[in-house]
Amino acid sequence: MKISWHGQSCVQIVTNEGKKIIIDPFITGNPLSDLDADTIESDVIIVTHGHSDHIGDTEAIAKRTNALIISTVEIADYFAERGLETHGMQPGGGYQFDFGYIKLTPAIHGSTYSSDGVAITLGIAAGVLLHINEKTIYHAGDTALFSDMKLIGETFPIDVAFLPIGDNYTMGPKDAARAVQFLNPKVAVPVHYNTFPLIEQNPEDFTSLLKDGQGLALNVGESIKI
Repeated sequence: MKISWHGQSCVQIVTNEGKKIIIDPFITGNPLSDLDADTIESDVIIVTHGHSDHIGDTEAIAKRTNALIISTVEIADYFAERGLETHGMQPGGGYQFDFGYIKLTPAIHGSTYSSDGVAITLGIAAGVLLHINEKTIYHAGDTALFSDMKLIGETFPIDVAFLPIGDNYTMGPKDAARAVQFLNPKVAVPVHYNTFPLIEQNPEDFTSLLKDGQGLALNVGESIKI
């Protein structure tokens, strides 16, 4: 399975069967993104919460590719009203899809989106556990550190965890490193940093706090295989 990072919290997954999954597809307006929202292919789009730097190009990509949108019920309903195929969930709930098992987890963060100039609240933020091809990926979404991450790490042994380190809006490097202690993934990848001045960070401030070989700061567009 191939996994790649594309700036902010945008992560792509290509399963062994060729299924294309994208999480939080913030492409247009993302100064770090190496993707093209007009050409990217996707079978599944997962949205962790309603902020514009996570919903991003979800609607445009789904309209063009007929991708299934998986998110909280409120975000799923928002896109279903626009004629898109969705599957709504809530933190604590899991579902077996044809490509793998997904379970939403808690995340401490907001979930407000501006639609036609009006701010609307789209439920609560979430993280996501994906169990695919006998491997488990954890994408924390935007979140503060919380002690129940210990329980998340016990759901499945985590192969790769994507954790925000930008601070100000989410965990900073030190809290994210503590999250790694709770989650105990084989590999921890920092995300949600350096996109804007307020979240500028040196990823080594995160990886240097982890066990040897556990922290991996990917370059934009770089991928790993698990």
